[in-house]
Amino acid sequence: MTPNGPLEGDIRARGAKNAVLKQMAACLLASGEHRLKNVPRILDVEIMSELLQELGCAVSRPASHELSIVVPSAADLRPKAPAHLFAAMRASLVVLGPLLARCGQAEMALPGGDDFGGRPINFHIDGLGSMGATFANDRATIRGSLAGDRLKGARVTLEYPSHTATDNLLMAAVLASGRTVIDNAAREPEVEDLARQLVAMGARIDGLGTSRLTIEGVEELHAAHHEVIPDRVVAATYLAAGLITGGRVRVLDARADHMEMLLRKFEAMGAEVDVAGEGVALRGPARVRAVDVATLPYPGVATDYKPLITTVLSVADGVSVVTENLFDGRFRYVEELVRLGANISTQGHHALVRGVEQLVGTDVRATDIRAGAALSIAGLVAKGRTAISGLDHIDRGYEDFDGGLRSLGAAVERQS
Repeated sequence: MTPNGPLEGDIRARGAKNAVLKQMAACLLASGEHRLKNVPRILDVEIMSELLQELGCAVSRPASHELSIVVPSAADLRPKAPAHLFAAMRASLVVLGPLLARCGQAEMALPGGDDFGGRPINFHIDGLGSMGATFANDRATIRGSLAGDRLKGARVTLEYPSHTATDNLLMAAVLASGRTVIDNAAREPEVEDLARQLVAMGARIDGLGTSRLTIEGVEELHAAHHEVIPDRVVAATYLAAGLITGGRVRVLDARADHMEMLLRKFEAMGAEVDVAGEGVALRGPARVRAVDVATLPYPGVATDYKPLITTVLSVADGVSVVTENLFDGRFRYVEELVRLGANISTQGHHALVRGVEQLVGTDVRATDIRAGAALSIAGLVAKGRTAISGLDHIDRGYEDFDGGLRSLGAAVERQS
């Protein structure tokens, strides 16, 4: 990558990674052919496809951004798969609820994914346990089973509104006997989108988009078609690219109602945000202003936005404080930004960002999906050449990211 002038143009975010992976898992709940539209061509979708195939499903792409998932009868599903597929990504954990609900048992390796601090699975285990599942775990494997024929409806109050735990419990509850209430449920648009897919499959769910989900279990679901919502984090990435370069970028399929708090922060940095036309458009200032930002559960500023925000603030006029309230260890990309000349110091959950006038290109490494995207954004304004390794992380969550940046005028070249 080499320094760029203002980025200009229109682009699409495509389907949301944090929705489609759960929706692929949800297909396990019903036999037949499911169709998912607006599916991004990213590595995590390929990994989940392979996992579903190991569980007994047939997965194909009838069109570029569409998936066909043919699910066999419960008797023909295999409730276990090779450990390396679970280790490849955190979202693999969401097959646990559907497999227990459909097969009465599940065995899986502990999930992997991005390394930015501990994310315990006890919310999943405790919630499923209250619905009648029992678990025998060691340090590497989770083995779950049911005492009876079905999971049983229960009242579950999450200690924290975990996105993935809410997804897992929701998928388990739709086939449980009786009523399940999930209190302090995650409210992210991706959770609501999963619920809408399940309703299309015949599930009975009330409270979509709220912190209390009420599910009346049914005995059987059916296959359905569903279109995945746009990826708000990918949209934010392209908007941040326009912001940091002082350009004008429109993400044609972005949903402003899914990004309200982030867009307010961008405006506080000096951006002109236009939501009157198609998607979301942003025009960046000559230099952004410093602001303080803290991550919070939705509808607050998402933790996935924070590397992008920190990168933009690294060249802001003034001093900013960025606070991470959700995950330990999610400032690991800061060391790479410092290598590019950023003036950032961290202590505990806080980062003090003193804006500099110019970043300087060098070799850096992506440590996770969003860090890789953030370093790419930094490279757009760094003097000289920036070389980013660890592109497999970016490929997990972004479809043709370098091509997308080039379409906006960025000087980006991918080397094999």
